[in-house]
Amino acid sequence: MATRVGMVSLGCPKNQVDAEHMLYDLRKEGFQIVSDAALSDVVIINTCGFIESAKQEAIDTILEFCTLKQEGRIKAVIATGCLAERYRDEMKKEIPELDAVVGIGSNGKICDIIREILLDKQAVCSYGAKTELSMEGGRIISTEPFYAYIKIAEGCSNNCTYCAIPSIRGKYRSRRMEDIVKEARWLAENGVTELVVVAQDTTRYGEDIYGKSMLPELLTALCEIDGFKWIRTLYCYPERITDELLDVIAKEDKLVKYLDMPIQHCDKTILKRMNRHGDRETLTALIKKIREKIPNVTLRTTLITGFPGETKEQFEELCEFVKEIRFERLGCFAYSPEEGTPAEKFEDQVP
Repeated sequence: MATRVGMVSLGCPKNQVDAEHMLYDLRKEGFQIVSDAALSDVVIINTCGFIESAKQEAIDTILEFCTLKQEGRIKAVIATGCLAERYRDEMKKEIPELDAVVGIGSNGKICDIIREILLDKQAVCSYGAKTELSMEGGRIISTEPFYAYIKIAEGCSNNCTYCAIPSIRGKYRSRRMEDIVKEARWLAENGVTELVVVAQDTTRYGEDIYGKSMLPELLTALCEIDGFKWIRTLYCYPERITDELLDVIAKEDKLVKYLDMPIQHCDKTILKRMNRHGDRETLTALIKKIREKIPNVTLRTTLITGFPGETKEQFEELCEFVKEIRFERLGCFAYSPEEGTPAEKFEDQVP
């Protein structure tokens, strides 16, 4: 009887795509994929390690399945994803019940790792280079059948002072356009009608391999694929939103008139300390231009409050800015000091 494997994927859509690649490899190698992880022989928890609340969710989920293992209901628990990559040494030490801790560079070895822990009953810790995380290959789509994410790049080179992603995922590296288009065609042929384009910074796409941002060209090519009704783009950094990109979004009927633009703050001093660009004036001008070029656009953003050094006046300015702009969608996060980031060492932490 085939070994039953269940997957719990936490965190962002990019992590979910990684999980889908692993599921494909497992099925190809003869493992039985089960939708209810509690009914499996082996559970893979594809963790998020971005901020404190995400880390806590991952640890709680791991411990929940380790309890099932102690009760004899499942045989093995494996941690993969960002938390496993970020806390290589601590994971096995702090949670000895884990049978394997697998960094992102070893995702491609997941089938061998499962066989090894079931055969030898020995714990495995496996870490490859971050660049060994492949963005190519087959996937088992885990979203509803009518929509899917497509990852166009891995890692990040923006080096915001509060963010651990570059240390977890490595430098930004784009996929080749022809590989993305080929995968998108496959998704369309398999019934996907809404394609969601993701990367840590989609507006940086192509700079590393083509010498300039190729997001407008990529989106144009994706719009030519039959089968898609909607194409949505996430995480467009404001300083890289060009007239060319806005013109493509306005022109192409398949491109959803929606822009996900994480700005984090509007105060120039705070943004500079975050290693971000711009200020209230430039952001206001950009948003005015976006709304003029794309009538009825839906703007979504994210903000961080309580960043080290933020004064009451700077916070009030942010509130005024939000009231003035009236974003259609907005998420606000309390600053989370992350180990290993420059902002963690800033002296003027906000209580």
